[in-house]
Amino acid sequence: MNNFSLNTPTKILFGKGQIAELGKEIPADARILITYGGGSIKKNGVLDQVRAALTGRTVFEFGGIEPNPTFETLMKAVEVVKAEQVDFLLAVGGGSVADGTKFIAAAARYDEARDPWEILLKRGAKVTGAVKMGVVLTLPATGSESNNGAVVSRKATGDKLPFFSAYTYPVFAVLDPVTTYSLPARQVANGVVDAFVHTVEQYLTYPAEGRIQDRFSEGILLTLIEEGPRALAEPENYDVRANVMWSATQALNGLIGAGVPQDWATHMIGHELTAMHGLDHAQTLAVVLPSVLEYKKEQKRAKLLQYADRVWGLRDGSEAQRIDGAIAATRAFFEQLGVGTRLSAYGLDGSSIPAMIAKLKEHGGTALGEHQDITIEDSQRILEAAR
Repeated sequence: MNNFSLNTPTKILFGKGQIAELGKEIPADARILITYGGGSIKKNGVLDQVRAALTGRTVFEFGGIEPNPTFETLMKAVEVVKAEQVDFLLAVGGGSVADGTKFIAAAARYDEARDPWEILLKRGAKVTGAVKMGVVLTLPATGSESNNGAVVSRKATGDKLPFFSAYTYPVFAVLDPVTTYSLPARQVANGVVDAFVHTVEQYLTYPAEGRIQDRFSEGILLTLIEEGPRALAEPENYDVRANVMWSATQALNGLIGAGVPQDWATHMIGHELTAMHGLDHAQTLAVVLPSVLEYKKEQKRAKLLQYADRVWGLRDGSEAQRIDGAIAATRAFFEQLGVGTRLSAYGLDGSSIPAMIAKLKEHGGTALGEHQDITIEDSQRILEAAR
């Protein structure tokens, strides 16, 4: 196992009715900006619950953060933060709202002499402070509610880039599974795929004697395989929703990735698909991951065999057959959820692959994967195989 430093400072308030408690987590004199997306929280009553919990407080609201949050929209929120002297941000929604709010938090405190887009270009390295924030999660998927990372797009240039900062950990996150009951099936399926691939990116690499991390990862994957389809079939089953929600948080709060190698090639390649074609984040992961596993199966052989055994129960046949079976089972699971695993499923013929690869190169994605051995040419072959 590798050395590691682990800090997971976000307080979790989990369970039914916990939104009512969020006022206790925010200073009484705070000037609060609630951020949200397309307005579903107005229809399902979540925004009313949040407002009720903040009765008597100084509260402003900013809506319209996109499913892939854009720099252009987020900078409008930064203007509100500065104009109204906001000192606490409350993201109410899914991972995109949480991600966008992290950027707002950092950009509002960024050096006035610098272009805030530099936060993304420098991957957060120049961030020296941020407005404090909390999250009320309504869509379990990204794990953004309890980590320090975010991904932001820029419409003007077609870029989608991540950043990380010790200053952008949410102070707290409220996770009430009941808020997920009204989610459309597409978002539920996307959330399961997102959490699944987050886990795989930290698990399907090479053995590092991280036995606890491996068992945690396998537990998350098995839970998602068991409960993901049930979340679609039984949308108001509290225990199913609770397990899916907690799985997504555990998949990317730093715990399972501590002390073990990590991949993230699927994410880096997938970001270019979203930036160019507007696919949902999880859709890009479902397209790219099986192709990455197939392309790198020799380098990932030991962990793929472990995955085949412990996650899919594949113990018969040759090693090659079990590896192929595990990759096929992964693809079939995504398809079972209704998430296509080929570019063609989204009306794409592959003609834009050279342009996506050019963007990937521009963004520095020239040595991806746990061994940094996935070249630009490899990434192109991976996308070609995903047609």
